[in-house]
Amino acid sequence: MGTIQADTTVAEVPVAEPGPERAEAAEPVASVGAQAPDVAPEAAPAKTKANRAKKVPTGEPRPKGTRAGSKTAQVVAMLQRKNGAKLAEIMDQMGWQKHTVRGFMAGAMKKAGYVVESFQSDRGERTYRINR
Repeated sequence: MGTIQADTTVAEVPVAEPGPERAEAAEPVASVGAQAPDVAPEAAPAKTKANRAKKVPTGEPRPKGTRAGSKTAQVVAMLQRKNGAKLAEIMDQMGWQKHTVRGFMAGAMKKAGYVVESFQSDRGERTYRINR
């Protein structure tokens, strides 16, 4: 078998020295046309909604309190009983979870103007009642 010899000669490429005319060309120059600036397109004029005719008060004040048959009204009726209502009763009646009942007592009842008293019964059950 014969041996293969690799060509180890290196061709020298002449390098031009930067002169006064080549000094500016040291930075790369884009070969494409100028690009548009990155600016959002102009927004279309905002559409205005037609104004609704405002309702004129009839002179009758809107009744304060809860609407009959609402969940709030149902819970209020339970809380107004002599011994109030147990947490488990409210959960069963309304189909709520514990955290929902507690949030309802702290939020919706306070917003409606009720003061809810919470206490632990002798059996260790959480009980609520309206304290007026």
